Amino acid sequence: MLFRRFIALGATVFFFGQTAFAQETTPALPVEKPVPSPIRPKSTPTPAEPQITFNSVHVDGPFIALTFDDGPSATLTPKLLDLLAARHLKATFFVVGQNAADHPDILKRAVREGHEIANHSWSHPNLGKMSDEAVRRELQKTDDAIAAAIGKRPTLMRPPYGSLTAHQKKWIHEEFGYRIIIWDVDPLDWKRPGPSVVAARILKETTAGSIVLAHDIHPPTIEAMPRTFDQLIEKGFKSVTVTELLGMATPIPPKPKPSPSTPKAIVVPSPTETASPAATP
Repeated sequence: MLFRRFIALGATVFFFGQTAFAQETTPALPVEKPVPSPIRPKSTPTPAEPQITFNSVHVDGPFIALTFDDGPSATLTPKLLDLLAARHLKATFFVVGQNAADHPDILKRAVREGHEIANHSWSHPNLGKMSDEAVRRELQKTDDAIAAAIGKRPTLMRPPYGSLTAHQKKWIHEEFGYRIIIWDVDPLDWKRPGPSVVAARILKETTAGSIVLAHDIHPPTIEAMPRTFDQLIEKGFKSVTVTELLGMATPIPPKPKPSPSTPKAIVVPSPTETASPAATP
């Protein structure tokens, strides 16, 4: 009996010893290291979209663009060309397609003398209130009339009344390649305020890089041009075509950051100082 207990005790000790040994020799599971997240490359800045619409141009120099809308007029535009030629000035004519088709010889003369021809629609409607297809017809017919007259297609257009939606500007630029030209000097000559008023307004408002608007279908405007041209020349301005002016564009310099102002020192009087007696009258 004692022998059996001794055997049982020995078996128990052996069992627990094997269990402990197994626990000590079992390899621990490897600790999974966190996988570092991939480094994301810095986002590439989206290149700025090219400018489509121009009211004026930042230039280094006294250059401006004289522009005339709604012609050509059978009688007035030739007179204007004479005035420009006598002073060696260049201009850009935003022509109405119907008039361009009726007077192709005037367009040919203008190009021959160094001026530029651009699209101002076929019938001068408010394009901003029309469907895309209707706008397309207006521009295409005028484009064709200009090409038939001078042998090349225009690269600029001006919407009548300056009216064009952002959506229209985008697809017109993509489809026709036009840059949209507005203005920054408007003498309101279509209201016919008189030649002296037209001249005074242009002379007052024009600065380097200005795009000046006028119309070569109003007699008072043509009457205003000799004084206008002569005084612009006296001021040192040089008139070029709009395309030439765009080619002279220079970046607008950043505005200097204001330097932090140094606070003024506050002088605190010492306790021993006494106020001076007030002056008597």
